[in-house]
Amino acid sequence: MNTEHDWITTPVTADILRGFLDLEPTGRGLLPHRLPARLRRQIPDDRLAVAEAQPSGVRLAFRTRATTIELDTLPTKRVYQGFPAPADGVYDLLVDGRLAARATVAGGNVCTVTDMVTQSTELREGPAGTARFTGLPAGDKDVEIWLPHTEITELIALRTDAPVEPAPDSGRRVWLHHGSSISHGSNAAHPTAIWPALSAARGGVELVNLGFGGSALLDPFTARAMRETPADLISVKIGINIVNADVMRLRAFIPAVHGFLDTVREGHPTTPLLVVSPILCPVQEDTPGPLAPDFDGGTLRFKATGDPAERATGRLTLNIIRDELARIVELRAADDPNLHYLDGRNLYGEADYAAFPLPDEVHPDPAGHRRIGENFARLVFGDNGPFAAREG
Repeated sequence: MNTEHDWITTPVTADILRGFLDLEPTGRGLLPHRLPARLRRQIPDDRLAVAEAQPSGVRLAFRTRATTIELDTLPTKRVYQGFPAPADGVYDLLVDGRLAARATVAGGNVCTVTDMVTQSTELREGPAGTARFTGLPAGDKDVEIWLPHTEITELIALRTDAPVEPAPDSGRRVWLHHGSSISHGSNAAHPTAIWPALSAARGGVELVNLGFGGSALLDPFTARAMRETPADLISVKIGINIVNADVMRLRAFIPAVHGFLDTVREGHPTTPLLVVSPILCPVQEDTPGPLAPDFDGGTLRFKATGDPAERATGRLTLNIIRDELARIVELRAADDPNLHYLDGRNLYGEADYAAFPLPDEVHPDPAGHRRIGENFARLVFGDNGPFAAREG
């Protein structure tokens, strides 16, 4: 830590954090979670346990005159054996809603995935570090620090060279979103560049992001978390993980969708609720899962390994899921006028794939995230969209 300032240390507490559902006290500080503790006990695998603890969309929010800010954290970085280690996660600092600075934290724990199929891991513990921001504009300002979206991040200490107080209530609507790794932010360059964050900024809303890499599987505990989370707008992006994990057949899928929506509606009976089907993903459009890694040519890509002939016996593909979701929403909307449907190919379709191909055949690159975020904002938050701001 630089000692040139008279530092003020402010405890990191719930009143200066947004986008989380639970805070776990640790020996050093707080660990944000995106599922509540009682529901985390129902998680059946490490993949979701890791994903919900990665703070996609979680940010500190406070008001201050500080021109220098330090945030001590202990990150847990996830690497894949045999592949180069990813770059350190990025901390985005916004001043009055505009990106003003970025930082990283070196060191930390390293969790190595030793087998991509079984997801077995080895953990090597490391030291905490500091994200440091300098040269910020003088005067009172609203500051947000968005945490790295793919690094578990234990918050230890916040230091500033001027006092800090919780950010005032923005008065903006709260948008609660659930989706897969694409919503989580896979391949996005930094936390405010994941497509839900881009859409939230354009739509002028507060984001609570329940995008869980590999784990948008219609889990009942996720629906219960959404039921219990205050929100003015809700969206659920359903389908791609169900196909690529090959977790159910059509017979199970239809009632699972109904059950998930029923549970959300128990807590939000009239809230605008948008069901979004998968974006274009050519390897899964008409070929069932499961997905398997394909290292041909030394670059990681994914391929679908199911038999298209088994669609007749209930194996799911993205096209089948889109047809069923459209039918389910039409059926339910007869009694639920605040329920809406959006075909994911309107967010990222054939023209988008031609312009911004999926690098691994599943996840968009940073430009793809930007395109999805722009399209969502236009179609959903725009004047005629289901989340358009209404008078009165």
